[in-house]
Amino acid sequence: MAKDAPVPDQGDANLKIKKPKRWAAGVPGVAAALRMSQEQMGVRRSALALLRVNQPDGFDCPGCAWPEPHHTHTFEFCENGAKAVAEEATLRRVTPEFFAAHSITELAAKSDHWLGAQGRLTTPMYKPAGADHYQPISYAGALELIADRLRGLDDPDQAIFYTSGRTSNEAAFCYQLFVRSFGTNNLPDCSNMCHESSGSALTETLGIGKGTVTLDDLGRAELIIIAGQNPGTNHPRMLTALETAKRGGTKIMAVNPLPEAGLLRFKNPQRPSGVVGSGTELADLFVQLRLNGDLAFFQALGKMVLEADRAGRGVLDTDFIGRHTDGFTAYVEALDRLDWAQVLRATGQTREQLQQAAELVLGAKSIIVCWAMGLTQHKNSVPTIREIVNLLLLGGNIGRPGAGACPVRGHSNVQGDRTMGIYEKPAEAFLAALDAEFGITAPRRPGHDVVDAIRALRDGEARVFIGMGGNFVRATPDTALTERAMAKADLTVQISTKLNGSHACVGREALILPTLGRTERDRQLTGDQRVTVEDSMGMVHASRGRLAPASDELLSEVAIVCELARRTLPDSPVPWSTFRADYDRIRDRIARVVPGFDGLNTKIDSPGGFPLPNGPRDSRTFNTATGKARFTVNRLEVLEPGPGRLILQTVRSHDQYNTTIYGLDDRYRGIADGRRVVFVNPDDLADLGIADGQLVDLISEWPGPGGLEERRAERFRVVAYPTARECAAAYFPEANVLVPVDSTAEISNTPTSKSVIIRLEPARD
Repeated sequence: MAKDAPVPDQGDANLKIKKPKRWAAGVPGVAAALRMSQEQMGVRRSALALLRVNQPDGFDCPGCAWPEPHHTHTFEFCENGAKAVAEEATLRRVTPEFFAAHSITELAAKSDHWLGAQGRLTTPMYKPAGADHYQPISYAGALELIADRLRGLDDPDQAIFYTSGRTSNEAAFCYQLFVRSFGTNNLPDCSNMCHESSGSALTETLGIGKGTVTLDDLGRAELIIIAGQNPGTNHPRMLTALETAKRGGTKIMAVNPLPEAGLLRFKNPQRPSGVVGSGTELADLFVQLRLNGDLAFFQALGKMVLEADRAGRGVLDTDFIGRHTDGFTAYVEALDRLDWAQVLRATGQTREQLQQAAELVLGAKSIIVCWAMGLTQHKNSVPTIREIVNLLLLGGNIGRPGAGACPVRGHSNVQGDRTMGIYEKPAEAFLAALDAEFGITAPRRPGHDVVDAIRALRDGEARVFIGMGGNFVRATPDTALTERAMAKADLTVQISTKLNGSHACVGREALILPTLGRTERDRQLTGDQRVTVEDSMGMVHASRGRLAPASDELLSEVAIVCELARRTLPDSPVPWSTFRADYDRIRDRIARVVPGFDGLNTKIDSPGGFPLPNGPRDSRTFNTATGKARFTVNRLEVLEPGPGRLILQTVRSHDQYNTTIYGLDDRYRGIADGRRVVFVNPDDLADLGIADGQLVDLISEWPGPGGLEERRAERFRVVAYPTARECAAAYFPEANVLVPVDSTAEISNTPTSKSVIIRLEPARD
C-alpha cells in the first residue's frame, strides 16, 4: 500500500549539509526512484505505471522532453521520470473535505512541497468573492461561470490564457483555437521563461526556432559542448546518450559555473560498471565559467578558430560559408577587434584555459553544442546563442551528421505547445491557415507573454486569468509583485492535477478544475483516446494513458477546453463536441493547418513516432531574412556585480522538476532536508566576512526607474561550495522573489534569473 500520510511542513528545521557527489545516478538513483514510487503508488501500481513509461504502447513521461531511443529498454525512465510518474499516479487524494478543513489563507502559508504531497485533485472547487475557502462545484457550473465572466469582459485582451509544457498537442491546438476564436493572442506559456531566447536567436540565424540535431547525431559527434545545463538533474536520460557517445570516441566539454555531478561521471544503473564499477567519466574538459561569461567564451572560441585557420590549419568550412551563409566578413572584423581583457574578465578564465577549450574545437570535424536555461536567462541570452551559431557555422556544423545546435528543452511537450500555436506573436501564415480551415478571423495584434501578462494583471488591464497546467505564481519572477497582480484579477482559474502555490494566490473569484494526467486512461464517447507530444528534437509520437483515473468524474484537458469553448462561443463554426468525442478529428485538422503534420493519424502508429521537417538539418535550407544562415555581430559587455556583491543564478535541486518539489534533498550537491541555501565560493565568503553555515538574507539590487530597487529573500543557510568566483546559486522558486519583473533578456523578454546582482546580510532575528 502507498502511504496516505502527507509529509509535515517543517521548513528547513532539519537541514543538513554533506559533501557533494562527483558522479550521478548509480544504485542510489534507482533506490530513490523506487522508494518514492512505492510510497506514492504502492508496489502493484508502480509496476503498472513504470513499465509503460516511454514505451511505444504506453505514455510519454510527464517529466522532461528528452527523446526516446529507437529501441526502448524495458526500463526506459530515469530517477526523476519515476518521481514525476509517482507524483501524478499517487494514491493520495485531495477531496472537498480537505478544502473545508484548510482555508486559502492557511494554504498560502504552506510550502509547495507540502501542497504537492497532499495528492491528486478530484473535484472542481470554487472560491466565491469574499470567501476564504474553496467549495465544491460541478464541472458544468464552473465552465458556465468562466464562460459568463469571459463574455462579460469589455475586450478579449482582458483575459490571459497561460499554458504549461505538459499539455498535449491536441489540447494545445484546441486551446489556442478557442483563445483566437475568442479574440486575443494572450497566450503566454512556460517557453517565455526558459527557451524563448533560443527560439529568438535560432529563428533569426537559422530560420527555425528549434534545434537541428537528432538523438543519433550525439553518437556521431566528435565533440559535444554542454553549456549552462545540468543533465544529471534536469534531463537524466541524456546521460545514457552521452555515455554511448563517449564510449564511441566523442569528446565532451562541460561549461558551467557549478561543477555538476552529471557532467563529470555517470554510473549507468543498467550496466554492471554502473552498479559495482566506477562508471563512465563524461567530461574531457570542465570549463568553469563566471556567470554571464558564455557570450565572451564563444566569441573567444570563434576568434581562436579564425586565428588557427590563418595560421594554415584549414579549420574553416569555406565552401559552406560561401554557399550557405552571409555576414561572415562583418563577423570576422568584429572578432579582430575583440578585447582579450574583457574576455578574460567576463569568463574568469586565463588565455591558456581558453586555448585548451579551443583545441578541442579545432580537433573536431563534427560539433554539437547543447545548452539549457543557464544560457537563456540573461540580458544578453539572444546574442549569446547567436554566438553559438557563429561558432557552428565556421566549421559547417549545421546540416550534416553529428553536428548542430541542440537547445535541450525542459517540460515534456513545451516544444509541441509552440508548434501547435501557443504563442503570443503568431506568424501570419499560421493565422491565415486557421482562418481558412475553421472560418474564423484570428486576431493579428500581438498578445502578452508571461512578463507582460504579469504587468497587465498588476495594472488592472487584465481581469481574468486561466492557467492550463503549471504553477504560474511560483514559476514567474518577482514573486511578491506577481502575487499582488494575481490578487487584482476578477477571476483566476487553474486547470491542474495537483495542488500548488498558485491555488492559494487567487483573484476575487477563483476556480480549480482538476484534470486527467498523462498516465491515466482518457475515455470519451468514441472510446479510449491517445494524444501526441513533440520531444526536444522534433520527434512526434503518441502517448496513451493506461491507469485508472484518480476520479471517475475527471475531465481531460481537451474536454475542458472544448466544453468551455462551446459555452463561451455558442455560434462558433468549430465542431467542439466532435473534437471532444474523438481526438482523431482534432489531428485531422492539425494535419491541414500545421506544416509537417500531414497524415498525422497514420504517422503516429509508427513506433517511435516521426520527425518534423527541419530545413537547416534536412537540406541546409534557411528560412531567414536573406535565405541563408546568418553570422551576426554581438556586443560584449562584462556583467560587474560591484564591491561586496555577487551574481546569483537560480537553479533546481535534484528533488524537483520545475516548480514541483518531490522532496527536500539535493543528493548531488550534498543538501538534505532543506532548500533555503545559497551556494557561494569559499574565497568569496572570506572576502565578504561571511561564515560557512551562517544564516543570511539575500538582497537583490536593480536600477529601477525610481532609483535602486531592493528585494529580500530571508534566512538562507550559506554553503561554501566550489562555484565560480563572484557567483552564487540558490533554488527556485524560493529565490524567484529576487528577480525583478522588469529585468529581462533583450528581444526574448525572458526573466534574467541567472544574472541577479545580490548582497548577503546576516539574517534578521
